[in-house]
Amino acid sequence: MRAARPPGPQRRPAPPRRPALALVPTAGGLPNPRLTGLGSGLFCAVVMFLLGALCSALFGASLTAYGVLFLPVSALTALWVRRVDLMTPPIVVPIAFAVGLLPLADGEAGTGSGLMGLLTALATQAGWLYGGTLIAGLIVIVRRIRLVHRRRTAGARPPV
Repeated sequence: MRAARPPGPQRRPAPPRRPALALVPTAGGLPNPRLTGLGSGLFCAVVMFLLGALCSALFGASLTAYGVLFLPVSALTALWVRRVDLMTPPIVVPIAFAVGLLPLADGEAGTGSGLMGLLTALATQAGWLYGGTLIAGLIVIVRRIRLVHRRRTAGARPPV
């Protein structure tokens, strides 16, 4: 026969353990990082700055090559941001586009010349800027719609 437990604080059972996050992608799958709003802005700005420097070194400051490379970076930024921070990619993507133009801007002498080259590059490459921002915005809208739909179906009661 078991002895009765003395009165006192009861022990709670240990919570179930969650599986550890996989640091390597699954077989055949792509990596699926989740960036915060600040992280997505830093990711996009750093990658665009590096791509701008690369385009300046390899392609002779080709703004078309830079614009083409901007589109997938915009899509990745919108895909990799956390659900909580879904509204940040359409804001940070144009800022990162301007940051990446810094190595490409034609500024031979002084700050004024560099600023004028940056503004000229922004004006002439507005199509790429709008296209990347549109891609990020559409991906964010689709992700938000799917999130809302998932929440509604999870909260819906089955018919009686």
